[in-house]
Formats: sequence, C-alpha cells, structure tokens
Amino acid sequence: MTTRRQLLALAAAAAVIPPLDAFAATAPAPLSSEDQALVDRAVAYLQDLTEARGRFVQTDARGATSQGELFLKRPGKARFAYDPPSGLLVVSDGGTVSIADSRLKTFDAYPLMATPLSLFLAKTIRLDRGVQVTRVARAADGFTITARDGKKETAGQISLTFTDNPMTLVGWAVTDAQSRTTQVRIQGLQRAAGLDPSLFVLKDPRPKNVGRGKL
Repeated sequence: MTTRRQLLALAAAAAVIPPLDAFAATAPAPLSSEDQALVDRAVAYLQDLTEARGRFVQTDARGATSQGELFLKRPGKARFAYDPPSGLLVVSDGGTVSIADSRLKTFDAYPLMATPLSLFLAKTIRLDRGVQVTRVARAADGFTITARDGKKETAGQISLTFTDNPMTLVGWAVTDAQSRTTQVRIQGLQRAAGLDPSLFVLKDPRPKNVGRGKL
C-alpha cells in the first residue's frame, strides 16, 4: 500500500521540488553584504515575475530525464505539463497542488503550503522568514542561491540559479533528506500576459465511487 510519505515524495518529484520536511534546520553563517545584495535582487526578480511560461528539463537522482512545459501565475498558480511518454501533470490552483498520472490512472492532491512551491508562488516573496539562505555562489554569468526551510530537522536543500544579463531564473537543484538530487533546467522562460485560467485547474478525472486521496 502506498503511504502518505510516498505520495508526498511523488508530489515532490512531479513538482520538481520536495516537501518542506526535506529541509534542514542547522543555523547557517550570516550572509555578507554582497551576498545579501544578490539575494535581494533574486527576491525582487521573483516578486516581479507575475506570469511566465517556458520549457523545463528534469534530471532525477538516477540520471533519468523528462521534460515539458511550465506556466506560472503568481500568486499561487503553476502548471508543469510533462511531455509523453510521461503521464504526469502537476497543477497548483492557488491553494492545492494536484498531481495526475494518466498512465497509472492516479490522482493526488496536497495543500500548496505543504510544498516549497509556496516559496515561488507566494503573494510576497520572502527569503528571510522561515527560510534560511545557506550559500550564495557566483559564476561568470550569474549566481546560485542555496536555501532550506529553517523550521525542519531533516537534511536537504534547494539551489536556485539565475543569469545576470538579463536576470533570469534558469534552473534549480533539489537535494532531499536521502541526499538524492533532482536538477531542473529552464529553457526560454518568458514573461507572459493573460494566461488562460483553465491552465491552473485540474479536477480528479476518476469516477466518484473510486477512492480518492485525502488532503
């Protein structure tokens, strides 16, 4: 029988980020003023990214790759549509993250606040409340911010990578409590306007008499 923890792991993989309980709580060293300035730039960029679309390529800890199209509409909404042969579709409607697998004929739903999608999709982006930035790494063409949830006790982290000119979110990497890393590269992320509201609606397609997972 599939446990709730296993289902949350599936949700994490499908949404390319892990449940909040995959992050650690050891206090990091204070950031330098230069590092804090880069964090502030990232926050301002994400705060201004109200609607966007692009492609993603996901590589899991076993080296398997999948790809698809992503749509973001803050606050609260996102869609990760995986290309065939994957049967996964992940949608956040503003309060709930739903995961449908057409191949396995499964459907599961979880509160948005139970996943780090809430970090990206919040009305107000914050990296200083409940989130600890542990490292800022510079590269020739950008920088990477590594963070974790400051309230949990199991190991794990997420790293967000940005380019400098123009500033763009180009990917993230997630390490879970078992030190397994999933990497995501974003291709052609573009600001969008007037995204179809139906993109962010995903209803359970199963007959009502089929057992449904609890939130």
